[in-house]
Amino acid sequence: MNQENIRNVAIIAHVDHGKTTMVDELFRQSGLFRENQEVEERLMDSMDLERERGITIAAKNGAFEYKDHWVNIIDTPGHADFGGQVERVLQMADAAVLLVDAQEGPMPQTYFVLRKALGFGMKILVVVNKIDKPAARPDWVLDQIFDLFVKLNAPDHLLDFPVMYASARDGYAMEDPSDQGTDMQPILDMLIDEVPSPQGNPEAPLQLLVSTIDYSPFLGRMGIGKISNGELKLNQPVAVVDRDGKSINTRVTKLYKFTSNNKFEVNNATTGDIVAVAGLEGITIGATFTDQQNPMPMESAKVDPPTLAMHFVPNDSPFAGQEGDFVTSRHLETRLKEETLIDVALEVEELTEGVGYRVAGRGELHLSILIEKMRREGYEFQVSSPKVIFREEGSVRQEPWEQLTVDVEDEYSGTVIKKLGLRKGQMLDMVAEDGITRLQYKIPTRGLLGYKAEFMSDTKGLGVMNYVFDSYGEYAGDIRNRKNGVLISMETAKSAGYALFNLQSRGELFIGPGVDVYEGQIVGQNSREGDLTVNPAKGKKLTNVRASGSDESIILTPPKDLSLEDCIAFINDDELVEVTPKNIRLRKLYLKENDRKVMNKKMGW
Repeated sequence: MNQENIRNVAIIAHVDHGKTTMVDELFRQSGLFRENQEVEERLMDSMDLERERGITIAAKNGAFEYKDHWVNIIDTPGHADFGGQVERVLQMADAAVLLVDAQEGPMPQTYFVLRKALGFGMKILVVVNKIDKPAARPDWVLDQIFDLFVKLNAPDHLLDFPVMYASARDGYAMEDPSDQGTDMQPILDMLIDEVPSPQGNPEAPLQLLVSTIDYSPFLGRMGIGKISNGELKLNQPVAVVDRDGKSINTRVTKLYKFTSNNKFEVNNATTGDIVAVAGLEGITIGATFTDQQNPMPMESAKVDPPTLAMHFVPNDSPFAGQEGDFVTSRHLETRLKEETLIDVALEVEELTEGVGYRVAGRGELHLSILIEKMRREGYEFQVSSPKVIFREEGSVRQEPWEQLTVDVEDEYSGTVIKKLGLRKGQMLDMVAEDGITRLQYKIPTRGLLGYKAEFMSDTKGLGVMNYVFDSYGEYAGDIRNRKNGVLISMETAKSAGYALFNLQSRGELFIGPGVDVYEGQIVGQNSREGDLTVNPAKGKKLTNVRASGSDESIILTPPKDLSLEDCIAFINDDELVEVTPKNIRLRKLYLKENDRKVMNKKMGW
C-alpha cells in the first residue's frame, strides 16, 4: 500500500461511550465482511474479562480497506487505570477520533484520554455518539467539548476540529444532528479526508517502536508497532534495542499486518504500516527494531507513575495448595515479571520483610484485573489491602488526588455530599437538572478506597461515579474507610445453618451453610465496631424431645456475595484476600486469636 493511502487512527473515549461498538460498525460498513457472514458483537473485545465487564482492558489493533485506503484502527481502553496502554499506543496513530456520549458529555476519562492525545500534538476528530438517546443534547455536548479543548490548552489549529454525530449501535452518522442518518459513510469519509497520512522516509534506516505485545503459541512473543522510517522484509536482519539501550541482533522470522481483528502474513511492509514482528522471544514494550549497521533507537512515551500498591504473597491459609496449580513464591515472581513486560504502568519489587512482592499500579481496577487474570490461569495467592503511594516534596508529604464526577438523583445527593465530606472530598461544582444532580469533587485516592459499594447502597444502585487521577497534592489527614468490625471463625469446620441463623442478628454474613471455613477466616461483617469471634459450625444440641414448630423455623437471609473488587475494597490493614481459581476468601493476617490480640496491642488498634 502506498504511504499516502495509509491512515492510522486511534479511538479514544470515556468508558461505555461506544468505542468498540463504533469500531464494529466501521468494519461492517467498510465492506470487510460478506453480507451473509455472522460477526459477533464487540469484535475487538476478545478477552473474557472484557466481554463480562463491558469495558476495553487491553489496546488492540485492527484494520480495513476503504476507497483504496488502508485504515489501521487502534481501540484503546477508556478507563484511566489502563492509561499506560493509551500513552504507548497513541504513538502508532497519526490522529485520534474522540467519542463523546450525546447525553453525558465529556467525563473524567474523556479529560484523561484527550489530554494524552493533545500531548502528542495529533489531530482530533470528534464524534458525538448515541445521538439516538431520548435525552441527547448534542449542542450542549459540543460546547462542553470545546471548553475542554480550551481548558487543556489545545493549540489554535486543533480547536477547529471536525464533528460528526452518530449512533454506533444503529449504524448511522451525519454532519448535522437534525438530519436523518442512513449509514456510517460520513465517518468513513472523514477518516480518509481528515486523518493525515503517516510521516517518515522509506529510504531511511529502519525504525519501529514496539507499542504492544502479542503472543502466538507457535511463534512466541511478537512486537507490534508502526514503522516510522525505512522498510521491513521477511528474513531481514535487524537490531532490537531495549529501553535500557541493550542491543540484540536477530532476524525477522514472521511479519504480519492486520485486517479486522485478525492478522495476515506478508513478506514486506513500508513506512506508516502497523505490523506485528516475530523474531525475538524476549521482545518488550519500548524496544526498537532498527538497522544493524546504523542503529537508531526511538524514545518510548513517558508513562505516569503508579499511585496504588498491594502486596502479593503466597497462600499460607489452612486450605493452601488445595485449589491452585501455581502456589509458590517462585510462581508468583515469574508471572508478575512477565506482566511487567507487557504492562509498562506496572511495577513489581520483592518485599524486604517476609516472602512476597509489592505490586504497584494505576488504581484498584488495574490491580484487580491482574489478580483476576492470574486467578483464572490457576494461580493461588493472597493480597493485602491497597495503599496509596506517598511522596515527599521537600519536607511536605504528598498523596495522589482524583477528579471525581458523581451523577445521582436529587434525593440522594445530600447523603453523598456528607459521605464525600467525611472522606476529605472538596466540592468543585454542583449542577441539578431534570431530577439529576452532578457533583464534581477533588478527593484523595484514599478517600475512594472502599467507597463504591457504600455509594451504590446509598443511591439504591442508581448512582454513577467516575474518577481519574488529577495530581499529587498535600496530605489530607487521616481517613477512616470502614467503621464496622468483622465476624471471625473460631475453628476449622463446615458452616451449619443453625449456627448461621443465630449469627444473623450479629451482622451481615458472607457465607452460607455447608461451606468449609478455617480459624481466622472472616465470615461476615459485625453490626458494631470491633471484631467478634464466632462459631459458624455450631450445631443444635441433640435431644430425644422434639420442640413443636421451632425445629422448622430456621430461615436464613442470603449471604452477601462479594466480588473480587468488593473484597479488596473491604479489607483493613490486618486482613488479607485469599485468591484461588475456585474461591475468594477473606481472612485475618494472624489466624490465631492470641496472635491477633498481641498484634493489635502492639499496633495500638
